[in-house]
Amino acid sequence: MSTLDAEVAGLFSVGFQGTTPSPEVLELLRRGVYGVILFARNVVDAEQVAELVAALKHAAGRPLLVSIDQEGGRVARLRSPQGFTELPPMRAIGHTGDAEVAFAAGALLGRELRAVGIDQDYAPVVDVDTNPQNPVIGDRSFSRDPEAVGRLGVALARGLQSEGVAACAKHFPGHGDTSQDSHRDLPRLPHELARLRAVELVPFRALAEAGVASVMTAHVVFDALDARRPATMSAPVLRLLREACGYQGCVISDDLEMKAVAEHFPLEEAVPEALAAGVDALLVCHEAPVQHRAIDLARAAVERGQVSRERLAEARRRVAALLRWAGPAADPRAARARLRTAEHLALAARIPPLATGKDPTAA
Repeated sequence: MSTLDAEVAGLFSVGFQGTTPSPEVLELLRRGVYGVILFARNVVDAEQVAELVAALKHAAGRPLLVSIDQEGGRVARLRSPQGFTELPPMRAIGHTGDAEVAFAAGALLGRELRAVGIDQDYAPVVDVDTNPQNPVIGDRSFSRDPEAVGRLGVALARGLQSEGVAACAKHFPGHGDTSQDSHRDLPRLPHELARLRAVELVPFRALAEAGVASVMTAHVVFDALDARRPATMSAPVLRLLREACGYQGCVISDDLEMKAVAEHFPLEEAVPEALAAGVDALLVCHEAPVQHRAIDLARAAVERGQVSRERLAEARRRVAALLRWAGPAADPRAARARLRTAEHLALAARIPPLATGKDPTAA
């Protein structure tokens, strides 16, 4: 395996099937991926999750970032039957308007994830919920008020990171006003830059200033900025994150196997264009052949100069900074004692619940 192959593999985080490390994910670890994402399909109970994470980290033999979507409400891979504290959706925290509650909720999530060895939470959602017909965001958003989203998002991210778990603000530059679900379609929005600056970018500026560990892109086309490519593949859109929001940390793509990308752009186009546009880390969540092909395509893009060596080095520096959040394996025997504590259950009970629907991100 070439040095370049390992360098580009180190920009990928992958998912897999099963509740123990599969041969496929072990091969990807040997190839050099920086991270693994867990889904409900990987979960039996708390002890098993801790054992799984420990086995993955042992197999990697180097810092490995294990991540998960644990927002609360509809989108939570770890739930009470498996031994974890369940929180209401972020809209419920938004209704309290209380940044101290948001910080405490983030800290709770961080403690429980760290108890089983998980290093990164793909939260908070800082999309502004300006479209009541949005099928994918809805109550995952704190509020329809961009300032409130930013204030509460910062608090939750700080809570997570105070417990040693990297937060991830999503989905840049904003998925809140769409009427389509990017897991199934390619949403388009007509917003001019002035509207984005006044609404969608407000929370991301706040999270950037607060030092959020990572930001995830949206598979949404913003016609006024780039009528052909979704944000994940668009340099003009991603420049807003660096220039208008001042964010210099790690930018992660949403899953490249989602239909918004996979059914509109071949992988041969999506991978090089995302990297060239400014995405630092690529998320490929499901199929090992697709994951290997994506790494191959990234390597080929560097070899032919479509992705410059400077861009590769920049992305690797940002992923290396994110990997500082990669902690040691947890003790499976001690995990459950740190979960669903009286303090955690009391906090969850303080947040008035909302009716929740189906998880739009389930896999």
